[in-house]
Amino acid sequence: MALEIESRPSDSPYIERVWRSTSQDVSRMTSVATANWDLVFWEHRGQVSASVQGPETRAAQASVPEDATFFGIVFALGTSMPHLPANRLVDAMAEIPDATRRTFHLKGSAWCLPSYDNAEMFVRRMVREDVLVRDPVVAAVLDGASPDLSERTLQRRFLAATGLTRGAVRQIDRARRAAVLIRDGVPAVEVVHRLGYFDQPHLARSLARYVGQTATRLSERDPADPVSLLYKT
Repeated sequence: MALEIESRPSDSPYIERVWRSTSQDVSRMTSVATANWDLVFWEHRGQVSASVQGPETRAAQASVPEDATFFGIVFALGTSMPHLPANRLVDAMAEIPDATRRTFHLKGSAWCLPSYDNAEMFVRRMVREDVLVRDPVVAAVLDGASPDLSERTLQRRFLAATGLTRGAVRQIDRARRAAVLIRDGVPAVEVVHRLGYFDQPHLARSLARYVGQTATRLSERDPADPVSLLYKT
């Protein structure tokens, strides 16, 4: 069983990461919680499909079509498409109609299918045509700034831009970072110390909810139990 995933960072402030993958002899995977949303394209048995995959607030099992190829753009937190409100995408997805190997339709217009190598060019067009916007306040807070705004205003901006609260974003991000550290061989007790968990049971509960695997399972890196995209931030 294999789910081969390749990914790269991006210099675009609108993009968190670009990824592509192929599936062989695998029917299910663990979809890890994420605060980001993706634009995903895949081809299976000659049929091309596309969708917007919203933020996921907990880990879940997801089916994987056999012998399929995938490509996705993970958008940076604070980036959104106003015609698809973020709160409607949480733990959900929106299908994109009429996708072919060349084009698809988005917000009433035909678009050329992007690729792993030209994702930034595609996103620049989205910005030019006001399909994609970015809340600078949310981006600044995530970079460690402290805007002169009330907590209520900040929470409202986070909910509008991400569909999630600041607390939910932090908890999901911490669990994903913990999973990456454990997969890299860092002992669970050290992960607790580095990331500010109360104790190992607290870490275990977080991994169970957001990653869907135990620390032991993650450290084994069992290819028979694939997980969705995890990467160092």
